[in-house]
Amino acid sequence: MALSSQEMRKLAPELDPLRIGTGWAPEDLEKVQVIIESTFGDSHPGSGHLDKLVEEVRKGVAQAGGHGARYFATDICDGESQGTDGINYSLASREMIANMIEIHANATPFDAGVYLASCDKGMPANLMGLARVNIPSVVVPGGTMNAGPEMLTLEQLGKYSAQYERGEIDREKLDWAKCNACPSCGACSFIGTASTMQIMAEALGLALPGSALMPATSPDLLAFACQAGQQAVRLATMEGMRPQDIVTEESFENAILVHAAISGSTNCLLHIPAIAHEFGIEITGDTFDRLHRGARYLLDVRPAGRWPAEVFYYAGGVPAIMEEIKDHLHLDVMTVTGKTLGENLKELKENGFYQRCEKCLQDFNSRYHVNLTREDIIRPYDKAIGTDGSIAILKGNLAPEGAVIKHTACPKEMFRAVLRARPFDSEEECLEAVLKHQVQKGDAVFIRYEGPKATGMPEMFYTSEAISSDKELGRSIALITDGRFSGASTGPVIGHCSPEAVDGGPIALVEEGDLIEIDVAKRRLNIVGIAGEKKTPEEVAAVLEERRKNWRPREPKYKKGVLRLFSELAASPMKGAYLDYEKGLR
Repeated sequence: MALSSQEMRKLAPELDPLRIGTGWAPEDLEKVQVIIESTFGDSHPGSGHLDKLVEEVRKGVAQAGGHGARYFATDICDGESQGTDGINYSLASREMIANMIEIHANATPFDAGVYLASCDKGMPANLMGLARVNIPSVVVPGGTMNAGPEMLTLEQLGKYSAQYERGEIDREKLDWAKCNACPSCGACSFIGTASTMQIMAEALGLALPGSALMPATSPDLLAFACQAGQQAVRLATMEGMRPQDIVTEESFENAILVHAAISGSTNCLLHIPAIAHEFGIEITGDTFDRLHRGARYLLDVRPAGRWPAEVFYYAGGVPAIMEEIKDHLHLDVMTVTGKTLGENLKELKENGFYQRCEKCLQDFNSRYHVNLTREDIIRPYDKAIGTDGSIAILKGNLAPEGAVIKHTACPKEMFRAVLRARPFDSEEECLEAVLKHQVQKGDAVFIRYEGPKATGMPEMFYTSEAISSDKELGRSIALITDGRFSGASTGPVIGHCSPEAVDGGPIALVEEGDLIEIDVAKRRLNIVGIAGEKKTPEEVAAVLEERRKNWRPREPKYKKGVLRLFSELAASPMKGAYLDYEKGLR
């Protein structure tokens, strides 16, 4: 099998001396050449440790007879920019990192790739990038951070902050939480978007079995990184082992069923469709809704469950989840091991993987003085926490294209309700109203003009936490937005409302006092009344038509730069909010 790198050497005589000048030995030039892409940088705990894993990958590449070249496209942190306009860059950064990976790998062709990331934009960006580049590839998930004292994890900080703002705790308690919520490197220790996307990488068959969401401080993770480097070299000389060969529609269906079983982040409904788009496969919110119906929810890990994400690996990780739901999986899909999913699961049972996980669980029990079993963390299929997946797509005259709710994190009281509309045109206005008790029981609080084309689609995290941490409001109101939520968000929150307000979607036409119907079971999200009075669907439609005549598009918020590009080309949230270049042609 001809290697791309050797063909490139024939065409570009300057290539060899330039690489020698970079530190390559002359004998390295004839080896299998592996690009090692990572999001390493001092940007946040999920990327700050990846340089160590990169070196292990290089070691593995060398052991297998190849040579690894390090490339970096650092990601940013939603948590660090939360509550500021900085978070508007978050979703756009996914596209830019994918673009840089494409540039790195295609400007100077390599024979294989290893991709390292931990967090919520870096991981999907790498999955999008590797699909575009389409050379034999292995993903190394960067793992999860440890829990802090009292099993403190970062998603609890929003609650502490809201309690402090309401005067329920003092500054000392808030500062204690801040100093102990992130005790190590790795992704935040809950099933937020970062953790979910690591799990998705393995569920798609692109990471080595059992490697997703390991504790970032574990020596086992270093070993997996080394093995990934070795496997990349092997894949470089194998036929039919490029990502486009491995990943199929059935692979995505497997991943979505795993997403249901773990109660994964709603942001997956942005990332999985965008990744699938790079593979030439259409996945939409409707795909998620179809596969989640009747699916078992098994994972008792925060934010929907009780335990920190650190214990996920101790209970057997992705393989243990797949074992419980394997009757519903496509076990014949190919993976980066060169074996099928079914073969991988059988091998893990035989090679002591679960015994090693069990030992780690006992160490955790000793550390926190608890007595958890594997079944406390990953429930058996017949003892599931829930039997209807974890998300639902709601549609109606308020969201004709759809809106998403994570019903496993929503109080049952809000599964069916008729509420009074309280619209706000920014998160800042809405948050202030919530914290000052200007929002009442029975309100449907709207935050609009926060979709991808309006502001970049930031998270409405602080507002959702302020609501869910309020004992009364958390069970009596709903938050509806064309923005998105953190993977840590809980409570009665509905996001991705499409079409978004900036496009003149119905959410832009909602007025104070309109009656809003939410029905999770029937998947409905409708305006059912005007000025506090119930109306027929025809009467509501007539009112909305009149309001539309008076609605005026807003001046674009961004005049230049990345966010100008993103706001002009972003697809609908229901399609993944990727850069839709066809828009530029139209």
